[in-house]
Formats: sequence, C-alpha cells, structure tokens
Amino acid sequence: MLNVFKARAGGGANGPLRTGRGKAAVTFAARLGVDHVSRRYGQSFALKDVTLEVEPSKILCLLGPSGCGKTTLLRIIAGVEAPTSGVIRLEGDEVAGPDRFVPPEKRGVGLMFQDFALFPHLTILDNVAFGLRALTKQEARAEAHAALERVGLAHYENEYPHILSGGQQQRVALARAIAPRPGVILMDEPFSGLDSQLRESMREETLAIIRESRATCIVVTHDAEEAMRMGDVIALMREGRVVQMGPPLDLYRTPKDIFAARTFSDLNELPARVQGGRAETPLGTFAAPDFEDGTSVIVCVRQGGIRLLEAGQGTPGRVLDSRFLGDVGLLEIAVDGVAAPVLVRVREADMPVRGTELGVGVDESAVLIFAGQDD
Repeated sequence: MLNVFKARAGGGANGPLRTGRGKAAVTFAARLGVDHVSRRYGQSFALKDVTLEVEPSKILCLLGPSGCGKTTLLRIIAGVEAPTSGVIRLEGDEVAGPDRFVPPEKRGVGLMFQDFALFPHLTILDNVAFGLRALTKQEARAEAHAALERVGLAHYENEYPHILSGGQQQRVALARAIAPRPGVILMDEPFSGLDSQLRESMREETLAIIRESRATCIVVTHDAEEAMRMGDVIALMREGRVVQMGPPLDLYRTPKDIFAARTFSDLNELPARVQGGRAETPLGTFAAPDFEDGTSVIVCVRQGGIRLLEAGQGTPGRVLDSRFLGDVGLLEIAVDGVAAPVLVRVREADMPVRGTELGVGVDESAVLIFAGQDD
C-alpha cells in the first residue's frame, strides 16, 4: 500500500510541543513538469499526450468526469505507474521517462488517498510517522506529533483510527501527507467520502494548511465548484487529454468549447443560425462575430444570467414551476419558440409563484456561443 514518501529532516521538531493547532511546517516547493505523457493499456489510451507545468507553491486542480485520466496522471506523477511515453520532471530533474524511473519513495512526493488508507493496527501517531523512515524513531515521532498538532488531533495520537470520525480520519491522512515536508502533495478526491457540510469545512481547512506549508499541490476532483475554490490553476480533462488549462476565472468566462462551458455553468442551450454576424433566438439576438453567416450555432445562456421583468417587457414567459433550493430558487419558464422550459436561478426572495406571467431578459455577458453539432 502506497503511503507518503521521502522524509526531509530538520525543523518543526524542536522547541516545546504546543496544545491546540500549530502552524504547518514550511516545505521547499518543487516545480512539476509533465511533458507529452501518454499511458496506454493494450490498445486503449488512459492518457494522450498530456503536457502541463505547475509552478512552485501553486495548487493545480485536475478536473473532469470519471474515466477521463485524472487519477492515472496522479499515479504516474507519484511513481505508482510508469508512463508509456513522455517525461515527468521535478525541479527540472527527470523522475519518469525513457531514460530514468525514480521510485515513489525517492521522489519527495506525498500522496493523500480518497479513502485515507490508514493502517488500522497502528496508532494514529505511528500512522503519521510511517513515511518518515529517513529520520530516527524519536525524530519521526516528534515530526508526526507536530503534524497532528497542526490538524488539531495531537490528543488522539495514542488511539487507533477506528475511533475517529470520517472528518478526523481525513485530517490524520492530511497530517501524514505533510509530515515529511514533500515538495509536491498529491490528493486524489480527498473530500468525496465526506458529507456536504463536513466536506466544505475540511476543504477550507486543508487549503489553509497547504497554503501554510507552501507545498506545490495537485488535487484530483470531479467537482467544478471545488476546483474553482481550491485551485490557482485548473486543468480540465476529457478522454485522456487536457482540453483547457488556466486560472478558474478564465475557464469560467472563456470556456474553450461547450464541454468546458457545461462543466462550469448551468446553461440553457438554444440552437440558432448566424445571419449578419448575429445569432437569433427566442430570447433575443446576440453578437456572433466569430462565425460566418449561415453557420449553425448553439447559444448558451447561463441560468443566473436571465433577468425577470414585468409582464409586457422583454420576451413573454410564464412560470411553469418554482423550486426552492436554499439560498436560490430554480424556475422553469415557458417561452414561445423554445422547446424545453427555460431554467432560471434567482434569489429566494425573488421567486414568483407558478403561473405568473412575466417578461424575460438576458444579460449579454452571460451568453456563450459555440459551433453547432452539424458543423
């Protein structure tokens, strides 16, 4: 079973042990390079020519649906698998490629599993100290205690994992990942097994600890909101390839294709054809300067970009359904010429009742236009 890897001695073990939560020890963040990496199983490719670079101390989120290659890429970076072709570099040094393969325990990389992978027969302190084999036993236990102190669980160090809640086990796994002070920390959907409220709090706490440690970090997730909240950079993957990479705001505002747009936004999709540089839909006519006249397009309108107007203004509509979702409401509005109900997200206080006649307007900044399926 893979755990955390190469320990780095020094720092954090000196001085009196504190109660409560301490500070995460600062690591030496590594630059990570992935150059034209592919991974083939038989005739099928799990990864196809993936190239990306992560700057030191930055957090990269690998985002995409199940089976897109996220975890395979993480395992290749960790050294659990070898690439079929391409090179992995840490701080410019090749650790996987045609000329060299460095085993995982010598890469200075920490890995946090989806299921936490704690050893049930070891105490919590010994679980955290497990990867600190380059240190003496006393040094390893001191470093492990400091890591547990940072996540607020030092008082459980002599207990066993089975007494801990899911959130506490996640914090132990995080302590084990940061204890060796790795240059790169890899996390494979670390919050997916937690309930929504705990997931949010643990995500924020984990993010704070990673920022404090200054380690370079890669997080695998299928949750776009999580990727936007955690990542300095997002690499959106599909079918073994990186289809778009950049800061979260760039991917949200300027998605490369309709797949990327659907990943980051809830959309209404309206087929249209371009005439005179504009795409005409039942919700309005929108500028489409990147398309030739006669081109079939899909006009995508974000659900939060539709405005509710007084009856007689904008495009006529009627509320078919109104659903309360907490802080927001989701409306289904019938609009002539649109086959499916138009979905609109509004503030809970602004929710009209079913049957209300109203007008519909569109914020043009919430409109994205992509080539139609027949082009």
